[in-house]
Order: sequence, then C-alpha cells, then structure tokens
Amino acid sequence: MDKIKSMFDLTGKVAVVTGGHAWLGYDMASTLAQAGASIIITSRDKARADETAKKLSAETGCEAIGIALDQRDFSQVERAAKEAKAWKGHIDILINNAGGGSGASEGNLFKRSAEDINNLISTNLTGALYCCKEFGQIMSENGYGKIINIGSIAGIVGRDREMYRRNNKGEQPIDYAASKAGVIGMTRDLAAFMAPYHICVNCISPGGFDKGDIPAGFVSDYSAITPFRKMGEMGKDLNGAALFLASPASDYVTGHNLVVDGGFSSCK
Repeated sequence: MDKIKSMFDLTGKVAVVTGGHAWLGYDMASTLAQAGASIIITSRDKARADETAKKLSAETGCEAIGIALDQRDFSQVERAAKEAKAWKGHIDILINNAGGGSGASEGNLFKRSAEDINNLISTNLTGALYCCKEFGQIMSENGYGKIINIGSIAGIVGRDREMYRRNNKGEQPIDYAASKAGVIGMTRDLAAFMAPYHICVNCISPGGFDKGDIPAGFVSDYSAITPFRKMGEMGKDLNGAALFLASPASDYVTGHNLVVDGGFSSCK
C-alpha cells in the first residue's frame, strides 16, 4: 500500500497552475496540494492570485503563493517564471490551465470580431506555448518535470450549435476550437522535444462541466447525448486525471491526450 501511495505523492514538488484562481484550475491546484505539492497560482490580477493562494493554504495546509501573469505578454511569462523559480529554487509541475478570453462579440463566426479571435488564440495557444518554453526550461535544468496542457473536446469534435441556440446559451467560437486543437498538437510535438530532458508533456481534454451557471435546458440536452448521461462535476471528475499526470504514476506517459468527457466525443 505504501508503494502505491508513493506513486501519487507530490511531497517536495512545486506546481504552477496558471489561471488557478477558480473552477477547474482551482480544483486541480487543490488536488495537487492535498498530494503534498507547494502551489503557485497565477492570475492576471495579483490580488486575486494572492487571495486564492491564501485560501488554498488554509484549506489544504500547503505552502502557496500568487503571481501576476497575463500570458499573452511574453515578457510577463519570463518574469513570472523567474519569480516562480526564486520561491523554492525549482519547478516540477506546470498545469497550463489559463484560457478563455472569448471577448464581447458573439461566438457566431460571421459576427465575431477579429480582435476577439486574435485575443482568444493568443491566450489559449500562444500564451500556453510561452509558458511551456519558460517553465519547461527551468525543468530541463533539473532533468525532470511534468507539463499538463489543458485542451478540450472542442479540439477533437465539432459542435451542433442548435443545442446552444435553443437554450439561449452563447455558442462556442470557432477560434476556441482552433486554439484547443493547437494545444493538443503542440502537446504531442513538445513531448518529443522535452523527452531528452525527462520531462513528460501531456494534455487533458475536458468535456462540458456544469459550473452552476448553465441553462437547465442545455445541461439536459448535453447530458442526453453523453453516454454517462451527465455533465462533468466540479470538484470531482477532473481531479484524478490531473493527479495521475502530475505524479510519478505517469513517468512513462508522454504525448498523450487524456479525454475526460463521460464518453461524449467517442460514442456517437
């Protein structure tokens, strides 16, 4: 039993969770903290990052700090990586969770602004690559690391937007799908690049998760076409995947896209 527990033990490890102040990011940060890791939370808002780190420490007993980071700006990524390394002298785990940025314009491609398209791709894809570059280089100096990129089923399947429209829910932008497909492809090639440094690079692609702010009709429709007949549950359904890919249990796993969607994308 002790040997099995040690496979998932993160004692002494330092994990960076970008955009970890809320939702799935916070769930994953909390999971790693409970496994023994010290946590660095990033947010564009430094006060929010600090507040989240304080909350996480109070709830789990871990050491945690907040760092300001807008990953669209490479100079900020450089600065954040140096600040993160200075805290404990090493970085062992990066969860590239920060994303979103849909903007104010509609998801409908014909009505969507070029500015919002560029901003979303800069946040979800280019910014994630910047983080892989800077935090990955720190890992390479120690000859070990775990990079977990957060993709989406949007990167592997198309969507029937009628379900969004009939439930009065803003539809997913095409640029979101493009960015997440890019994250999945980036993961595969980055895994090959990082392998000589003994750094595992993997991806988690979540399906739809119910954050409590989704129209009931959409939840019902989405659940009806998912084999498990439900959306993902916050605080539960993504945690095991994150811990597995962050821990020694996955030391021989790299370049993999772990889909966590209740079968939505594979059973049509």
